[in-house]
Amino acid sequence: MFVDVVFWVMTVVTVVMGAAVFVVDSMARATYALALSFVAVGVQVLLLHQDYVGVIVILMMVMEMAIMAVYMVMFMGMNPALMPMSMVHDNRKALGAAIALFVVLAAGALLIPWPTRRGAPLGDTTRALGEALMGSKMLVMTVVSPVMVATIVAGITIASKRGRYDRFGADLRDAPDDPQRGGVGR
Repeated sequence: MFVDVVFWVMTVVTVVMGAAVFVVDSMARATYALALSFVAVGVQVLLLHQDYVGVIVILMMVMEMAIMAVYMVMFMGMNPALMPMSMVHDNRKALGAAIALFVVLAAGALLIPWPTRRGAPLGDTTRALGEALMGSKMLVMTVVSPVMVATIVAGITIASKRGRYDRFGADLRDAPDDPQRGGVGR
């Protein structure tokens, strides 16, 4: 009973946060709403006893949204949480494309002759799924991950006009001469 309640609550959270992406008026809020929607999906997958996939969904989506937020702040040159903007562009074409895509995918799901199972399922399906998802790609993921982190750090460093030594002096004790006040009140 408890699992059923949590599952349906996560369903509502998924749909509401997915809709909020198109309703909120800033990219940062849309990013957080999308992250919450994906985390709710990950919790649902966990409730279906697919632990590996559920954890991967949650970790990937949280990291993806965090990277998106970092790049947003880095390249937009403003605080996207404070800048109102529409997340919807060309409503009529987007709605038409979404409906057409839904019809095509639904028709494909209903009309395609799905293959029948061959052979017996493996004993540990979670391990088999993990190896199928990551087995041949582990080396690539191991190499790409540090490159992505280095890119983020380098991008933030390059985008920052002044570092803390520029602001507070060599001993970090000078009063900052910031063009705009803000931050944590120093």
